[in-house]
Amino acid sequence: MSDRLADLLDWFSERGSVLVAFSGGVDSTLLAKAARLALGEKALAVTAWSASLPAEELESTKELASQIGIEHLVIRTDELENPDYVRNLPSRCYYCKRELFSKLLPLAAGRGIEAIVDGTNADDLKGHRPGARAEEEAGVRRPYVELGMGKSEIRALSRSLHLSTAEKPSMACLASRFAYGQEITVEGLTKVGRAERLVRALTGVKQVRVRSHGEIARIEVGREERHRWFDADVLDRLDAELRALGFRYVSMDLGGYVTGSMNKEVARPGPQELG
Repeated sequence: MSDRLADLLDWFSERGSVLVAFSGGVDSTLLAKAARLALGEKALAVTAWSASLPAEELESTKELASQIGIEHLVIRTDELENPDYVRNLPSRCYYCKRELFSKLLPLAAGRGIEAIVDGTNADDLKGHRPGARAEEEAGVRRPYVELGMGKSEIRALSRSLHLSTAEKPSMACLASRFAYGQEITVEGLTKVGRAERLVRALTGVKQVRVRSHGEIARIEVGREERHRWFDADVLDRLDAELRALGFRYVSMDLGGYVTGSMNKEVARPGPQELG
């Protein structure tokens, strides 16, 4: 066992019981595995389900939890009922996280669980993360941050534990596809979710984001996967299929996928956070 895995297991052992906010991504899957190894039946994984989560990701969390052997619950969150979330200002993630923790806190308390943990890692702190404020307000623990663990280390530990998510591309909720100031709606979330499934099916790429700029779909794929687009028939089909979904213009971002590319707008003139 590596020293860093031992550190993570010790962290969980000291808690006694935990609830893991479980999205099925690289970070939360390793957390769920470590919690199960350290605490056994005193570890619980909970996935929040709403229109902002792609349907295939929900099914993935169920399969992963079964593989890990951890108890798994799916709960419903209602962030789209909050006008502050729907307005989609740069503070959007704060309202989403606050809604999530408003459901997790009473669940943990009712089951006598000592701590709620999430997969924020040390690298995440370098970017725009309004959700961190909600984590702090709710008293959510962040094992990776406390242990100083970043993404590359998390992937390495995931490989050592033979987790299927070790090489999984980074993921984020569908709301992250919309330019700030563009309202978040169920219809819009459904549209970008379908668009991304089409891009994957037609090109075979693993990393994809369909960014919505009103009538314009700006498609990002992994930089090493851009060559898959160099086919006129594929381009014609993508253009036709995404237009059929309701986009008037379909474009490809020549620079490829960039984590949190919409956050570039935060520093530009436009909608700003309040408070």
